[in-house]
Amino acid sequence: MTEPAAVIERLRAALGERVDLTAESRNAARVDKSGHAASGVPLAVVHAASVEDVQSTLRIASETGTPVVTRGAGTGLAGGANAGEGEIALSVRAMDRLLEVRPDDLLAVVEPGMLNADLNAALAPHGLWWAPDPASRAISTVGGNIATGAGGLLCAKYGVVRDAVLGVDLVLADGRLMRLGHRTVKGVTGLDLTSLVIGSEGMLGVVVGATLKLRRLVPGEVCTIAATFPDVRTAAEASAAVTASGLQPSIMELMDAASLAAVHALLSLEPPTPGAAQLTIQTDGPAAVTEADEIGAVLRRAGGTVAVSHDREEGERLLAIRRSMHPAMESLGTALIEDVSVPRSALPAMFDEIARVEREHGMTIPTVAHAGDGNLHPNFIFQAEPDAYGVVEAPAHIWAAADDLFRAALRLGGTLTGEHGVGVLKRRWLADELGDDQWELQRSIARVFDPRGILNPGKVFGA
Repeated sequence: MTEPAAVIERLRAALGERVDLTAESRNAARVDKSGHAASGVPLAVVHAASVEDVQSTLRIASETGTPVVTRGAGTGLAGGANAGEGEIALSVRAMDRLLEVRPDDLLAVVEPGMLNADLNAALAPHGLWWAPDPASRAISTVGGNIATGAGGLLCAKYGVVRDAVLGVDLVLADGRLMRLGHRTVKGVTGLDLTSLVIGSEGMLGVVVGATLKLRRLVPGEVCTIAATFPDVRTAAEASAAVTASGLQPSIMELMDAASLAAVHALLSLEPPTPGAAQLTIQTDGPAAVTEADEIGAVLRRAGGTVAVSHDREEGERLLAIRRSMHPAMESLGTALIEDVSVPRSALPAMFDEIARVEREHGMTIPTVAHAGDGNLHPNFIFQAEPDAYGVVEAPAHIWAAADDLFRAALRLGGTLTGEHGVGVLKRRWLADELGDDQWELQRSIARVFDPRGILNPGKVFGA
């Protein structure tokens, strides 16, 4: 490896003021929203403004053997984009342009630093929208969504990021630019490298552009259903009944008693019934009213107390309760926000497992779920003082409980992560899910893209 001073000199010669050596920026690049911090601080933060900036950075990194960690808005929850000692933090946040919109082809081409919310605001005048809807949509980037394979509240009906990307422009570790995928609805020429890149967490290359599959804004009513249940298992059984009925809500979110109580307290709402859980469901499109009535009937038969609203603004107020989950958890202490998925029929059993983990580890684990697709977000709350940079590492007893919960999800036929990614925080469990042979195969594929192992080292597969 080349000496750090020489690497910085080459970066500055090629990129000038876009190379940021300030302590504030370098320390900010160590952390994300998970609370995890990389060891040490990166050599520099490169604020790329173009594809050429990314290529120059990676050529220098490849020639000098310097690791590179790509970052967007830093909203990740698995430590996947945290840059540490001896590494270059390559920020693509400034690459935030909407390059092309084709209403006739239902596609758009964007740079990776564009925020989800900004993208849909720009698409709305064209009568279009991009469906991925993570809870962080107001502050997370399209590139970060692609890197983690993000999901969100709407994925039960409209799918996840992998369903909404036609192609990506990818800069490889040696600086070569690859244009993967296509602009057509169909395309099966060769291997599907676009899908391989989605969810690869920066290990295969740097996404510098994306061709996105759009949807039309369809007129029609939006109906919102709020249903309360005496306990979370009954609510989970009700959500499974909705799925089994063949009805297709656009959103189906479940909040357990602890999460519901925390949000009500944060928003100064009347306290919910002790022990009660809530399902918040939306239907949209031309059949919204009929579907809402039919879903309401399913929920009542499952033991729910049901209220249906045909008012869009009232629906948004109801959804605001669910969307306030993260700040509500922060009001309780430091939250390790986790992410497992199970088959939708196993959702009641997974809540039983969470209750067992709570009993055996002596803690409360407020949990919300994208019940329409079986993705749960258990929150492990603990009290700790942050360091000078706002970093708080989860203590051992929290990870012991998380380990128990992760293994329960795997036993139920589930997965360690539905949308947050593996990053640093879950790499120790990866082989447990994949098995040794698949784990080694995936490592080998990553080395084809990045033979020297300079892209996001230490993440996902470890050292």
